[in-house]
Amino acid sequence: MMRHVAANVLTLLVLGLVLLLGVVIWGQTQFREEGPLREPVVVEVERGSGLVTIARVLEEAGAIENAAVFRIGARYTGLDQGLRFGEYEIPAGASMEEILQLLNRGSNVFRRFTVPEGWTSWQVVEALNARDDLVGEIAEVPPEGSLAPATYDLSRGMDRNAVIERMAARQAEILARAWENRAPDLPLSSPEELLILASIVEKETGVAEERGTVAAVFVNRLNRGMRLQTDPTVIYGITRGEGSLGRGLTRVELNERTPWNTYAIDGLPPTPIANPGRAAIEAAANPPASEYYYFVADGTGGHAFARTLEEHNRNVRVWRQIEAERAAAAQDERDAELAN
Repeated sequence: MMRHVAANVLTLLVLGLVLLLGVVIWGQTQFREEGPLREPVVVEVERGSGLVTIARVLEEAGAIENAAVFRIGARYTGLDQGLRFGEYEIPAGASMEEILQLLNRGSNVFRRFTVPEGWTSWQVVEALNARDDLVGEIAEVPPEGSLAPATYDLSRGMDRNAVIERMAARQAEILARAWENRAPDLPLSSPEELLILASIVEKETGVAEERGTVAAVFVNRLNRGMRLQTDPTVIYGITRGEGSLGRGLTRVELNERTPWNTYAIDGLPPTPIANPGRAAIEAAANPPASEYYYFVADGTGGHAFARTLEEHNRNVRVWRQIEAERAAAAQDERDAELAN
């Protein structure tokens, strides 16, 4: 009788082990086999979400069919230890294991943020603060010129200060390399002065082919002890980079002595007047040999360059004639609209 009972118990144990093995094999298959998604889906894992919450989010999105198997598999493989918050695009057919590996790598859905060349640091902060997909408060506007213009990939929930740090690190790297490879005879004593000059070049021309020549003009003037006499520095002295002036400069403003008014001060202003891009920094670090000391707008978006004041005055007269003709044409157009 006892042997019969023991045999039954042994049989039950064997059946239990077989059943357990079957469940394990089934779970492993479920964990590694192709998932139910037929099209990619984007899910958001919020900061602080645990494994249970993540499994529920994925199940509701249709990315997995069995949250329990997902949780068990995550713990068994150790993939529950490196889960990161963010936005994820789950590919069609992704297995539970593949989804967990994706969640361990970090967000793969990025939102682009572009800092145009010549933006001020205040403009960058304003644009970052306007985004509702970022977190964190930027305590103060970064130093002018310290942020690299570029297009950055951001993810939902990223800290604004981390974005600023990335921009600053990139600009520091660009500036350090440009300073190391600068022309040997530049009238600049530090990387900071190179950044100041590059910011003026950036604000003076939007024509890529002109950057080197504009930089050469300013270097020539610095070497000769001539004042830079550039309008963007005067404007910065008025606005401090917080928005645009929205009008032309007055004679009083051109004559007013501020730290940034290069009509009134010798040499460079005390700080950059914008965030220059790599091309402007490299142009300022290695300007071409040039005999130009002057330039003025030429009506095409570019500039007319001159070696002497006499040549420059002729170019200025041409530009003023262009301005007068444009003003007259604009007035004629307004008059015609009123007549209609």
